[in-house]
Amino acid sequence: MTSTSEQPLMVARTADTGEANPYLLGVYAPVGTEIDAEDLQVIGEIPQDLNGVYLRNGPNPRFAPEGRYHWFDGDGMIHAVHLENGKARYRNRWVRTKAFEAESAAGKALWTGVMENPKDNPFGNSHGLGLKDNANTDVVFHRGRILATWYLCGSPYAVDPLSLETLGADDFLGTLAGDMMAHPKVDETTGELFWFDYGPRPPYLRYGVISADGRVVRTTDIELPGPRLPHDMAITEHYAVLMDLPLVQDLAAARQGRHKLHFDRSLPSRFGVLPRYGDGSQIRWFEASPCYIYHVVNAWEEGGEVVLDVCRVQRPQPRADAHTPLAKMLSYLRLDAQLHRYRFDLRTGACRETPLDDDNTEFPTVDSRGVGRANRYSYAVHISPESTLKFDGLVRHDNLAGAKTEYRFGPGRWGSEAPFAPREGAAADSADGYLVTFVQDEREGRSELDILDAADLAAGPVARVLLPQRVPLGFHATWVRADQLENLRS
Repeated sequence: MTSTSEQPLMVARTADTGEANPYLLGVYAPVGTEIDAEDLQVIGEIPQDLNGVYLRNGPNPRFAPEGRYHWFDGDGMIHAVHLENGKARYRNRWVRTKAFEAESAAGKALWTGVMENPKDNPFGNSHGLGLKDNANTDVVFHRGRILATWYLCGSPYAVDPLSLETLGADDFLGTLAGDMMAHPKVDETTGELFWFDYGPRPPYLRYGVISADGRVVRTTDIELPGPRLPHDMAITEHYAVLMDLPLVQDLAAARQGRHKLHFDRSLPSRFGVLPRYGDGSQIRWFEASPCYIYHVVNAWEEGGEVVLDVCRVQRPQPRADAHTPLAKMLSYLRLDAQLHRYRFDLRTGACRETPLDDDNTEFPTVDSRGVGRANRYSYAVHISPESTLKFDGLVRHDNLAGAKTEYRFGPGRWGSEAPFAPREGAAADSADGYLVTFVQDEREGRSELDILDAADLAAGPVARVLLPQRVPLGFHATWVRADQLENLRS
C-alpha cells in the first residue's frame, strides 16, 4: 500500500460560531490521505464475471472551512475500487480543480461556502456565481474519461478512471463555452453527451449536445420566465426533457449576496420536451403539480408519448425538528422523495402524472447501456429517517411486474449510490448483474465495498471488500465496465 499524506483535517466545528456541524463529524468527517492499495481482503468471493471500476465522488474539504460549512462546499474527492479477475484494488484522489490548486498554494481555505456571502471569494463560475466550483457532485464516463461535475453548474473536470489523475477542465476541444450542470446524460448507443447550462442572468437556460468525438455540435437558448435551479435532465431516443421547477432563488437574499432558495407553490412544475438537435423555439412545455426533482430515473418514448420516471420531492423545505439557524439550513439536505411517473402526450399536449411508490428513495440508477430507452429495472438507495442524509438500504423496482425488492445494510451501516454493473456478456435491461456500493460501518469506523446480486437483492452481499481507510459518505457514483476500459487502453 502506498499513500500520499496531506494536511490533517481537524474541522469538526464551523470556524465563526463554534457550532458543531454534523456534516464534518462521524461518517461525514473528511479524510486527509490519498492511498493506493492492492489485493484487498475480501469476505466472500468477488464474482469472476464482474470486471471494471466503481467510482464515487463526494465532498472532502482539504482545509478547515471559512464560515458555516455546507456539505456541498467540500472539495471533490473520488474513491475508486478496481475489480479484475476476482481481485480488488483501491485508490482515492482529490479532484484538482482551479480552486483546489489555489487553496493548496495558499495553504488554507480561500472560499466561503453556499451559506455565506461570496463577495470576497477569489472567483466563481462563468456566470459570475462567486461560489467555489469544487467538482464534488457526479462522475460521468464519456470518451474514455470521467467527468467530475458540480451541482450548481461549473467546469466539468476530466479525470482518468484508473489513475484518478485530474486531466483538467474539459473544454471539449475548445468548443465548450460556459459551464455544465451536474448530471449530463450519455447515450451509449450514439456516444453523445447531452447537457445544459443555467445561471442568474439571461439566457437562464442553455441546452447542448456533444458528439462522440468530443465536440459541441449543438447549443440553443431555452426561454424561461426567470432564473431557475434545475439539477437534472432526461433523454429519449429522439428528445431531451428539461425542467422549469418552482424552487427558485430568493431575489431579496440574492441582492444581499446570499444564496437562499424559495419554493413557490403558486407556480406549476413545467417539463420541456425538445427534439435532441432542435432549436429552443421548438420546445413544448407540459405543466404538472408543483414539486422539485433532484434526480431522473430514466425516460423513453412509448407510442406518441414521452415517459419520464423521477424521484419527486413534493415539499422541499426545512425539517420541523431543525431549530438552530445552521440546522435549518442543513435540513434541506434531508431528502424526502418518491418514485413518480410523468407521461407527456406529444399529440394532445396533455400531461399525466402517477405516483409509483411511497418509499423515500433517491440517487436512482439504471443499466447505463439503456439510458433513454424503456427499462424494466431501476435501482435506488433508501433514505433513513435520520436527521442527516444517510442511505440505509437499496431498492430494486420492476416496471414490468410492478414490484420492488429491498435490502437494508443493517444498524449503523450506511451506503452510497449503487450503479448497476452488468455481468460480462449480459443482455441490456436485465437483472443479470450486480449492484456495487460503498458501505460505512459507523460502529466500527470501517468502510467496505459491497457487491450484491441484482437479481437476488434481498440475499445481501455476495462479497464484501474491506477498504484500507474510511470512505466518508458522499454523492454520486458510476460503474465503468471492463470493455469500456479496454477501449481506453487501445
